[in-house]
Amino acid sequence: MAMSQIPCWAKFEINLISDKIYDNPVQEITLSAIFKSPDGKEYPVLGFWNGDKNWVIRFSPCKIGKWTYVTKFSNADDLGLNNQKGEFHCVEYTGDNPLFKHGAIRVSENRRYLIHSDGTPFFWLGDTAWNGVLLSKDDDWRVYLKDRVNKGFTVVQFVTTQWRAATGDIDGRVPFTGKEKININPEFFKRMDKRIEEMNDFGIVGAPVMLWAISADTDPGLSLPDDQAILLAKYMLARYSAYRVIWILGGDGNYRGERSERWKKIGRAVFDGYPDQIATMHPQGMNWVADEFRHENWFSFNGYQSGHGDSDDTLKWLCEGPPSVDWKKEPHHPIINLEPNYEAHVAYQSRKPHDAKAVRRACYWSLLVSPTAGVTYGAHGIWSWEIEPKEPMNHKGSGIAQPWYEAIKFPGSLHVKYMKEFFMSFDWWKLIPAPELLVEQPSKDDPHKFVAVAKTSDNKYIAVYIPEGTDIKLDLNMLKKPMKAKWFNPRNGEWSDEFDVNESLQTFRPIDNEDWALLIYSL
Repeated sequence: MAMSQIPCWAKFEINLISDKIYDNPVQEITLSAIFKSPDGKEYPVLGFWNGDKNWVIRFSPCKIGKWTYVTKFSNADDLGLNNQKGEFHCVEYTGDNPLFKHGAIRVSENRRYLIHSDGTPFFWLGDTAWNGVLLSKDDDWRVYLKDRVNKGFTVVQFVTTQWRAATGDIDGRVPFTGKEKININPEFFKRMDKRIEEMNDFGIVGAPVMLWAISADTDPGLSLPDDQAILLAKYMLARYSAYRVIWILGGDGNYRGERSERWKKIGRAVFDGYPDQIATMHPQGMNWVADEFRHENWFSFNGYQSGHGDSDDTLKWLCEGPPSVDWKKEPHHPIINLEPNYEAHVAYQSRKPHDAKAVRRACYWSLLVSPTAGVTYGAHGIWSWEIEPKEPMNHKGSGIAQPWYEAIKFPGSLHVKYMKEFFMSFDWWKLIPAPELLVEQPSKDDPHKFVAVAKTSDNKYIAVYIPEGTDIKLDLNMLKKPMKAKWFNPRNGEWSDEFDVNESLQTFRPIDNEDWALLIYSL
């Protein structure tokens, strides 16, 4: 019998049948496997119950050659699951999907940005579809993914369970029932399998929130006791670790101070022993939790939420607060704004909907006030996956959200496509904040005018974002001469003609009074 062949980084699946039916399998027993690579390295993998007598183990091989495996079941007498052995051959992937062509996502060696396993930098351009996996129809989900990949999105953030904005999936199923001893519903997760697999097929990384955690009434991150929260999260880890996913352990919670201890405990219990998994936290708005988690081995990068406010204090928090200063602390982590203001979401203070410009501004600021790693976009109506105009469930005051199929057309989603193209035009992964190059910051009296400046570590490029069309003066002594520059229009993605930069202290005047990006570079 010929040995199975699996492309590198694809999903290899083992389907097993137990000798008996267990009353509550996730509580009673565990299935695992050890995969041995062609060079002899061992990789532990969890298996999961898939209903009735069905059990599954999924694995994604990372090296070309012959792999072997052996299973271990906590009930050694169950010969359908215990000590099952096999082998397969991992072959080179020959397609053009970047997730399989370049491999799994990792943290870069300097711990400033994300990379594929082959070293290719990974630019996180996320979209927010918290309810997308739960509430979408099959065809609609594919329409959405096609639109997003055409606009350059590389990540989709979504919720995996019932939570404050959804009581279950579109068919009324929930992933688990109970509290003190939960029961898993495999039928719910079989539907989610399809959604995540389709994301990866489109070249998009899934970013599942395991445990939403803002309300004890609706969210498993607060409603479940620690041991059951861990069990639920480990079930997801077993089910989806062979896909291209980046884990968000907690969603929208308060993880600061003493509260962080519970989440550290959960994170260790879920991820320890699986160092190849990438994980972070999604905190409440304007909560900074880097200090609480930076020494956790499982904590891969620092996610934050600048949120949906539009007050001066909110803008200053992003531009002058923790994101702009904490990046210097060690050990370093990539820093990604997982929730800037959503387009068309009503702002907390002014009570006016955020427009495309406010969204652009937050995204450019986020990418330049910290070492550039990525940012997430959100549209009111997509995140809650509305099918008619209405206010999202349990989000009073957020404003009437448009149906998802209208919200995908919001101009901001095109503007972040252009934004990504701007950064992809040079070595974006080398960018570090360089506010010292700005001779005078125009935002002293008005934070809306904050100019963000960053430079590459090799001093070859300077990237600038000017939100209000004001003149700026830059100190360019660190750039090698001769120098050139180009203006970039964030609204349509067009570049100006290249022009000479002749002075070490030079003033730059934007083309009009709108927002502009500027790229200066040594030849």
